[in-house]
Amino acid sequence: MSKTLILMFHPDPDKSVANAALARAAVEVEDVEVVDMAALFPDRRIDLMTDGAVEAQRLLGADRVVFQFPVQWYSVPSLMKDWIDAVFTRMFYVFAETEGDRLEGTPLMLAATVGNTPENYQPAGKIAISLEDIFTPLRATAIRAGMPWHPPHILYYANALDEAQLAAAGPDYRAALRAFIAATPATGIAAAAA
Repeated sequence: MSKTLILMFHPDPDKSVANAALARAAVEVEDVEVVDMAALFPDRRIDLMTDGAVEAQRLLGADRVVFQFPVQWYSVPSLMKDWIDAVFTRMFYVFAETEGDRLEGTPLMLAATVGNTPENYQPAGKIAISLEDIFTPLRATAIRAGMPWHPPHILYYANALDEAQLAAAGPDYRAALRAFIAATPATGIAAAAA
C-alpha cells in the first residue's frame, strides 16, 4: 500500500466548483488522502515550529504529494505560499537532517485550475506567458527539496465549465492521479512503514 497526499489550497472551498469537484473525484482513488488546508488554517497563520512540525510529519507520511490549487493572479493562493514558506523553511533549513533530507525523493505533482483557456497561456495569447513559466517558483522549490517533478494536471476555464465539462473533470483527474501513482512507485518512508 502506498499513500498519495493531496494538499488542497483553495482559499474558500465552500465556494469552489472546480477544486471541490476535483477533490471529490480524488478521494475515489485508492490510498489517496485529500486535506483541505483552508479548513486546517482558517486564520491563514502557520507557525514554523508548531504547525510546521505537524505538516512536516504529514509530508513524511506520504509516498507522493500533490499540491491542488487555483491559479490566482498568475501565482498560488496566499495560504499555499505561507505554508510553503513555513513548512519548507522548517524542513530544509531548521531540521534538514531529520525532516528535509527524509522528504527528498518524494515525487510532487501540481493539480491546478485556471480561469482561462490554454491558448491564452501561449506567446501569442492574452497572457503571453506559459503556465510552465508561472510554475517556475514551484518547480524550483521541488528541485531544492529533492522532490521529483511530475507533469502538472491542469483544468482550464475552470470558472466557466458547464455541467458536462465539470462531470468529465473528475474522471480526468482520477486518471491523472492513477498515472502519477503508477509512474512513482512507493519507495519512501510511508512505504517502509506499511
